[in-house]
Amino acid sequence: MKIKYNKNDDVLLINFSTDKIDESSEEKPGIIFDYDKNGKIVSIEIIQASKKMINPDQIDIAI
Repeated sequence: MKIKYNKNDDVLLINFSTDKIDESSEEKPGIIFDYDKNGKIVSIEIIQASKKMINPDQIDIAI
């Protein structure tokens, strides 16, 4: 798992795998789930993250 915050775009990206994204859906306004061809979640994008959470720029994790 890898979590990265892009301050310029104000987007928090949570990657669960490096699989190819086959489909995306906006589950809630500004929260996008990306799925592989088998329907498993590949990543979650949080648009305007600084408005949805405290200090997203302090998040940078790779597991």
